[in-house]
Amino acid sequence: MKQPARMLIGLVAVTGLACTLSGCTIKATLKTVTDGVVNIMSSTSGKSWLTEDGLVKSEEKVNVFAAMTFDNLKQDMAKGEGEYLTSLGTLLGITHDQQDEFSTLAKERYDILVPSEATTPGEMIAALSRELSANPR
Repeated sequence: MKQPARMLIGLVAVTGLACTLSGCTIKATLKTVTDGVVNIMSSTSGKSWLTEDGLVKSEEKVNVFAAMTFDNLKQDMAKGEGEYLTSLGTLLGITHDQQDEFSTLAKERYDILVPSEATTPGEMIAALSRELSANPR
């Protein structure tokens, strides 16, 4: 009778330890993700991209989108097509009729828009703005 009781106590102790350790891991992971999002959501100038309610400011939607989807966006730009590129165009005010031309411009000017692996989303958006301003259409 003592043997099953010891096994039960040991099992409870191991289960408690496992729950405690996994809780620390989950908490640490959550903190890491939260810290990363907070870092992404503030610009280099220290200006917040968010309103007091936690919503993305209208004038910052393009920057937030580019920062959060940059790797996928670069792939779409290099191909000249894709949902991320289309979404970026929509956020920039590109009409449905102009999307093909916008995608072509992104593909043709990719080396200017993303000149190196060190290019940041903000630098890419700035370069894209210059290219769109220079494009007569």
